[in-house]
Formats: sequence, structure tokens, C-alpha cells
Amino acid sequence: MQITEFIIAFGHRNVRATHRTTLEITKDEELSVRGDCIVAVAADKGFFDLKPKFKELLRRENAKLTIVIDAGGVTDIVKAFGSPRLILSHPTDMVVRKSGYICSRTLAINADKAACNLSRTLVEKLKNPKQKVEITLTVEA
Repeated sequence: MQITEFIIAFGHRNVRATHRTTLEITKDEELSVRGDCIVAVAADKGFFDLKPKFKELLRRENAKLTIVIDAGGVTDIVKAFGSPRLILSHPTDMVVRKSGYICSRTLAINADKAACNLSRTLVEKLKNPKQKVEITLTVEA
């Protein structure tokens, strides 16, 4: 079974994408330079906006999540995993982690990339506040 969610967000002048273990998408509109894992802001969806069936599938043992980040035709793909332990309840932040750490902000764990591993061409696009960012989340279990 497979379910896809689509999120629209935007770039921000303070996107650094240098964090070594996580990447984050947020509904918040502002970003300080300290938020080095954040790759997109002003997202139109958070955990509460995702389909219940999507979250249910993501919480299955061995669920696989594919995250496609597209900014102006420049894309990168991150592969990660769901878990029965996912909480999926933070009101604004969705974090993808290389580790197995789980909290209310965790969308997926054991990812093959963090913010620092994203294409630098994509990151340059993500630094433009007018840049629309299309994020596709596909869970398979």
C-alpha cells in the first residue's frame, strides 16, 4: 500500500541546510540563522493536516518514506523510515532524522540524508524567499 501527501512551502533568506543529522520543514514563516536544519518555511501542512491513513501507514513496522523536495525544477530525494513509535503531533515542525531518535516533531528516522547532504544547487534555490517549494511525501508499507 502507498499513500502520497503534497506540501507547498517556501524558501527563506536564512536557509543554511548545514545540519549533519536532520532536516526540517516548518509551518513557521520566520527562520533565524541558527535554524540550520530547516529547508523550507510557511508550509501549508503540518502533522494535523496529513491524512489519517498516511500517518497510520507511516507508523507501520518497516514503513518506507520517500521525500522529494522540488524548488523551481531542482530536486533532491531523501529516503527514510517510519516507526510504530512515531508521535506525529508537533503543531508546526516536521523533522527527518538520520538517527532513530523520536519526539513529537519527528516525521521519519534512519534517513539517508540530512540538510547538509542536499544538493547545493537546491539549497541555493531554497535561500530565495519567493521560491515555492513542493514537497512530496510518499509512504509505502
